[in-house]
Amino acid sequence: MLNQEQIQKAADDLYLAEQNRKQIAPLTLTHPDMDMEDAYAVQTAWVQRKIKNGRKVIGYKIGLTSRAMQRVMNIETPDYGVLLDDMAFEDGSDIVAADFLDPQIEVELAFVLKKALSGENVTVEEVLDATDYVIPAFELIAARSVRANPETGYTRKVFDTIADNAANAGIITGGLKVDPSAVDLRWCGAIIELNGIIEQTGLAAAVLGHPAQGICWIAKRFAPHGISLEPGQVLLSGSFTAPIKVKAGDKVTADYGKLGQISVNFI
Repeated sequence: MLNQEQIQKAADDLYLAEQNRKQIAPLTLTHPDMDMEDAYAVQTAWVQRKIKNGRKVIGYKIGLTSRAMQRVMNIETPDYGVLLDDMAFEDGSDIVAADFLDPQIEVELAFVLKKALSGENVTVEEVLDATDYVIPAFELIAARSVRANPETGYTRKVFDTIADNAANAGIITGGLKVDPSAVDLRWCGAIIELNGIIEQTGLAAAVLGHPAQGICWIAKRFAPHGISLEPGQVLLSGSFTAPIKVKAGDKVTADYGKLGQISVNFI
């Protein structure tokens, strides 16, 4: 396991990478034996530094929920990251691409809670009952450490991604707010366009069979630490498409059918 000094240095390196807009090498190059507990410890230290600088936690994201993404990362369990107040963008926003390292967009559903959720036995039905509404969402992901070194071929491991706040950098919500009991969320899908050309399509059932399962997972993950998911928090349930790389000049639009549309522009 990493010691506290190593954890703090890793968190500081990721923090400065974001501030300086310059990626660092994956942490697993320096710490090849780091494990998942180490990775989450680094993530926590990174988040705490953000909080000390005035940021506030607004929710959480769940990642690696689809089997396709788990196979890519050679892992059989999801991961999570923390959403902070400066990560929230409105539908149709103009986002400066250069502010983010290797930016990409994922397509998801966001759950906004009206009741607290906690415990190791949270069910889909309890998640739906505790949810105020579900809304279409983009997750803006970034990589503060290099995803793949073109010279050496070294690719960052899942522990690098977890330490890097599960690659989270932003959230964009839009479209219609829907009562989760009024629709079959498994069949909520989207047609995703990049600059007017359809890139992907997907169904929310790709998220563990039901997007609410992603919320169950994070509640269970926090249970041993006595942490609850709280009313008003925004929870990204996991992407049901592969990431789409973006750059300045790109526009990404997702048509969720009856749930409306959402878009974001990169400048």
